[in-house]
Amino acid sequence: MVVTNPCAPDPRVLRHAEWMQEAGYRVTVHAFDRNQTHPTSENHKGVRIMRYHLGDTPFGGTLDTYRGIRRFQRMVIRTLTHDPPGLVYCHDADTLRVGTALKQSLNVPFVFDMHDLQHTWVRYPAPQSNLRSFVSGRMKQRMVKRAKHATAIITSSTQVKQEGHRGFLQWLRHHGLDGSVVENRPVPPFPSTKTKPEKEWTVGYVGRVRDIKAFELLLAAVKEIPPHERPRLRIAGDGVAAAKVRRMMMDEVEAGVLEAEITSSFDQSELSDLLSEIDVMFAMYAPLRGNILQGALPVKMFDAAAYGIPSVVNDGCLMSDLVSEEKLGESAPWGDAERVAQALLDAKDRCVELHANGEREQQRWLKAMEQVFELLQ
Repeated sequence: MVVTNPCAPDPRVLRHAEWMQEAGYRVTVHAFDRNQTHPTSENHKGVRIMRYHLGDTPFGGTLDTYRGIRRFQRMVIRTLTHDPPGLVYCHDADTLRVGTALKQSLNVPFVFDMHDLQHTWVRYPAPQSNLRSFVSGRMKQRMVKRAKHATAIITSSTQVKQEGHRGFLQWLRHHGLDGSVVENRPVPPFPSTKTKPEKEWTVGYVGRVRDIKAFELLLAAVKEIPPHERPRLRIAGDGVAAAKVRRMMMDEVEAGVLEAEITSSFDQSELSDLLSEIDVMFAMYAPLRGNILQGALPVKMFDAAAYGIPSVVNDGCLMSDLVSEEKLGESAPWGDAERVAQALLDAKDRCVELHANGEREQQRWLKAMEQVFELLQ
């Protein structure tokens, strides 16, 4: 398996690695530790994680990012060519170069697991930039061309209503590709679910802190709520916007506007304790990220639902269709602080239930991998 993050952890990657192992295969995850802060080798339930330290490489759509990922791709290709595996499992589009290289040189089959529309990220810092639009278009073309050589394609979302918004599966089909859907739902057992807050309540955001606009909207929404009814905020996670978000929120805390606790990165073992503090999960994102309107589903929404916690998500896209269908929370229009505030209040006393979980997704994954396993016999 190949992934361009440090896998420390990456729940989807490790979940699929464990399922691969349960199916009878040895798995090594080749991961790119861009900040060189994690062990170069680690064992996760029998899965080996091999991390590459190749100099600090920023996240985002910069030239340094591109160069760092190219270095990583070349190194992994060299490593796997020296000791060829039976299968290359590519997590997201920026690892497809590895899969196609091994397929062309040694006829090693590969799987493309598309978590996201990776080419949309390059446009996010400056959506009106003609240069970024051109680069994004080239990345998309390259991804579609390479994906056609995959033995199987797996993606993370599909349309849930007949007249509803499309997911990544529909995006693939529109571009002449087909695949199978395996959503990012957690695997049980789950702890006891939340109870209604007696008085004070907490709105949480747990995950990568990449988008300051989302936190500006959250702050504006909280200010719409009368002071005696305002929630406490609990934010946990690192990312390119983490420092700015911390400063912005701490300024409001010092001004007496709200209460907030903000911490940095966490590992999977800490997730349960974090979620136990939260009454509503805030899972809204700037729709300028093209993947939002094309079918992205926030993992934090599923994680929260497993603990009985409702989420507030973007209206007018697939995530709002799913929240409505499965009764997992509320949706609100992006940029409308008053409507977001009302959605938070409406969700406050709700307890939800995640009926479909990772056990269903494992069966979906096994079905999607049938032709791959036949090839590996």
